[in-house]
Amino acid sequence: MEFQNSLEFAQQLDAVDPLRKYRDEFHFPKVKGKDVIYFTGNSLGLEPKRTQKFVNDVMNDWKNLAVEGHFHAEKSWWDYHERLAAPLAKVVGAKPEEVSVMNTLTVNLHMLMVSFYRPNEKRFKIICEEKAFPSDQYMLKSQVKFHGLDPDKAIVEVKKRPGEDFWHTQDVLDIINEVGDELALVLIGGVNYYNGQVFDMESITKSAKEQGAFVGWDLAHGVGNVALKLHDWGVDFAAWCSYKYMNSGPGNASGIFVHEQYLNRSDIPRFEGWWGTKKETRFLMKPEFEPMANADAWQVSNPPVLSLAPYLASLEMFDEVGMEALIAKRKLIVSYLEFILQEIDKETDGSFEIITPEDRGCQLSVFLHGHGKDLFNYLMENGVITDWREPNVIRLAPAPFYCSFADMYNFGQVLKSGIQSKG
Repeated sequence: MEFQNSLEFAQQLDAVDPLRKYRDEFHFPKVKGKDVIYFTGNSLGLEPKRTQKFVNDVMNDWKNLAVEGHFHAEKSWWDYHERLAAPLAKVVGAKPEEVSVMNTLTVNLHMLMVSFYRPNEKRFKIICEEKAFPSDQYMLKSQVKFHGLDPDKAIVEVKKRPGEDFWHTQDVLDIINEVGDELALVLIGGVNYYNGQVFDMESITKSAKEQGAFVGWDLAHGVGNVALKLHDWGVDFAAWCSYKYMNSGPGNASGIFVHEQYLNRSDIPRFEGWWGTKKETRFLMKPEFEPMANADAWQVSNPPVLSLAPYLASLEMFDEVGMEALIAKRKLIVSYLEFILQEIDKETDGSFEIITPEDRGCQLSVFLHGHGKDLFNYLMENGVITDWREPNVIRLAPAPFYCSFADMYNFGQVLKSGIQSKG
C-alpha cells in the first residue's frame, strides 16, 4: 500500500477499518475540549466503557448478597478467576489450564522463580537483557542474593552491539551456548519496554532448553500486542501485567503461564496457599496441600474480584475480535505512523530518528535530536498523550483497539508544529 500524508487518506483507512467501531467502546481523556491522541496504551490502556457494568455487578452482589456472593452471585466470586483462563489462553497461545490470574507482575515473577530458579553449585547463571526493566533487575538480583550468590557472577546480560539500539538474536543464542551447562534460567522481557523490540522468543526458548535451562518471559509489553505461542514454543513459565494493552485498569492483576508438563505435580517447589489447593476439598480445611491440577496451583490467596472484573470486561472484547485481527490492524497502523514520522522528519531537517527495529509490536520509540522535554511538553499540552524516557526518547504506541489512522496524521501535524515552534 502506498501511504499518503493527508487527512483524507487517513480517513479512508479508518472507513475500511474492521475494528473502527471499537474506538467508541473506550473513554478518552480530553484536552482543550477534544479527545486526546492516546499513545500510552503501552503504559496504561484506556478504560473500556463496558468495564463499569462488570464492576457494578460485583458491587451490587456485595451489597445484596454479602458473603453469599462467593457462591450465589451470577458470576460467583470463589471461581471468578476461572472465567479469565480460556480467553487469556487464546491471547497467549496456551491451553486454558496453563493460565491463571493473581497478584501483580513482579510478585508473580518472584513466585514463579521459586519453582523455576533452583541453582546448584554448577548450574546457577541467569541470562537477561541489558538494562532490563528496573523491576526485573531488582527481582533477579534479589533472587540471586536470596540463594547466597553474587549477582555479578550469576547474572549474565546480553548487550547491544556498540552504536546500535537493538539486540541481535544471534548474540543471545551465542551467549546461551557460551554459558552452556552453567545456565539455570533465561528470563527476558519478550518485548522491550524502551525500544519496542520483539525478541525471537521461539528461537531463544529452543536454544536455552537444549542447554537444559528453564525459560521464562516477562510479557508485560507482549500480551495483547504480539502473536504468542507459549505452549507450542515449550516456554516453562511467563507472567504479564494486565493494564497495558489488556486495558484492565491501573496496577491491576497479573496473568501467569505454566507449561502443562509442570501441572498436577506435588514435587514442584513453590510457595503455597489456600487458593492453590484443590477446590473440591478446599473448605474441608485439610492440613495437607493438594495442588490444583492447573496453573491455579500457584495461587496463594483468594482472587481480588473487584480487580478481575475490569480484566474480564476487556477480555470479552479480545474474545470478540481475536488476536489475528488486532495484529493485522496493529501492523498497518504502526506502518502508517512510521510513514508519517518519516515525512515529518523530511520536513523538519532530520529532527529525530526511530530506534525501534523491524522486529516490533505496537510501539515506535523516537529519539529526538536537538529537542528536549520541551517538545514532549508541547505534545502533551496539545492533546498528544505520549511517554518520555531519558535521555531523549518518546514512546508512541497506537493501540489498535482505539487508535485511528486520522490520529496518526493529526499527530504528525502537531509534531511538526512543535518542532518548528521550538526551532
